[in-house]
Amino acid sequence: MEHNNRLTKTVTIVGLVLIWIPLLAPAVLSIEAFFSIGRFLFDYLMPAELFSIAAGGALLLIWASFRVRSRRRVIGWGSAAAVLLLYGGQGIAVVTGLASGEREAAGWPFFLAVGSIIMYAVMLAVIGVGGILLVKDLVKDSRSAKA
Repeated sequence: MEHNNRLTKTVTIVGLVLIWIPLLAPAVLSIEAFFSIGRFLFDYLMPAELFSIAAGGALLLIWASFRVRSRRRVIGWGSAAAVLLLYGGQGIAVVTGLASGEREAAGWPFFLAVGSIIMYAVMLAVIGVGGILLVKDLVKDSRSAKA
């Protein structure tokens, strides 16, 4: 059981790192740009651009949560909501003409598209917190197994 527990902890930690990269990268790069060129540049679309990294992390966390039988709902539903919000926002941008440049980036379609991408980032944070709680559960289980 210890070998499986070690594998599950490793998968969970790798999943956590992959989930948090799309959220932390814009902040870290903004700080770096501020100190190197003196301007604050924040790319709010970067979490969406790094979806493949986040998807890999979410899949690892889903696998670990089912293996441990803990935090399945928050990680699973958070992942489903994140995918729906991301693709929904992109769909809104395509349907309304924002993606092609046919429509000016203003008004309710713009706010709806950007709002869904922001909510996607919030869902990534929810999944990340669920993963942190999953690690806490794993550590607690391993301590109780040693006692």
